[in-house]
Amino acid sequence: MTLGGKICSICLFILTAIPMVAFGQVGGTGVYGFLNLPITPRSAALGSKVVALDESDPGVAFTNPAHLTSALHNNLSLSYVSYFADIKYGFVSYFRNFKNIGNVGLSIQHVGYGDFIAADAAGQITGKFTGSDMLINLTYSRTFDSLITVGVNIKPIYSHLESYRSFGIGADIGVSYTNREQLFAAGMVARNIGTMLKPYTHATWERLPFELVAGFSQKLRHAPFRFVGTFQHMQTTHLHYQRASNTTTIFADEEESQPSILDRIGNEFISHLILGVEFVPIKSFYLRGGYNFQRRNELKVEQRVSTVGFSWGIGIKLSKFHVNYSRATYHLAGASNHFSVSTNINEFFSRSNPLP
Repeated sequence: MTLGGKICSICLFILTAIPMVAFGQVGGTGVYGFLNLPITPRSAALGSKVVALDESDPGVAFTNPAHLTSALHNNLSLSYVSYFADIKYGFVSYFRNFKNIGNVGLSIQHVGYGDFIAADAAGQITGKFTGSDMLINLTYSRTFDSLITVGVNIKPIYSHLESYRSFGIGADIGVSYTNREQLFAAGMVARNIGTMLKPYTHATWERLPFELVAGFSQKLRHAPFRFVGTFQHMQTTHLHYQRASNTTTIFADEEESQPSILDRIGNEFISHLILGVEFVPIKSFYLRGGYNFQRRNELKVEQRVSTVGFSWGIGIKLSKFHVNYSRATYHLAGASNHFSVSTNINEFFSRSNPLP
């Protein structure tokens, strides 16, 4: 089969799989919500979801398996996130390239929800309990013609909430493209295709939070900037949340004015769009910023909007290590803090002056 035929077959498979899982659902209507948490500081700083980048990044490979290329061979990455309250989560990943086979990776993600107070029906405290989620991510990808890569994540899921336990299985199917100049990249991924294998309670089956995401990145040739755009929840056209008006009508039969069709289309478009930018003055230093309109629209407090929906971050290479930090503001109540360290193990064994 030719390269074009293989790509068409993969895209056809993705498109035929989507109707089976695309229920138009968004946050709060699917089980295992931790699957949508931002994994790395870079993704969090650029608005929370990045599926295409013109340079290798282990966090993007976790979201879109097609981003895993031979450039990440022998890459080891660790990430830690201080979320809200006592919620903390992290992940570790390792990738390898096998000649004539493809790229493979193993990632493990763990989310801890802290301690909770247990009480009976009468309100008497009986002790404490905990909750946690864990995911094992098995990744495979293959590059065609050095420009197009296709990949898949297989994700066994385990969830433990008090005395309730659940098992599930999910998958991500993605495709990415990078031009020969390594300045432009585009990608698309169908995320969280799967099902529960064992529900928390008998016969209580829930759907995984399926999402179709597409994005691009463009690095300027003669300026130290990279622009990143992501379109989230492409499986639904009802993403925008129309906030209730604070005004009251004088007459009972007076109807609240409805937005025009152009306003509705515009609101829907920007609700799907996430924007990010990177400033790279030198090769080993990054400044990042992002804006997520949906997050800002749904979580802001009208009396004090502040920086809800905005995020920022910094990245630097120290010797053999890439260190990143970011902060994303969700609400006036607080923000999430993301840390990561990654390295290429080959650098520890390279010799500047090899023996004869």
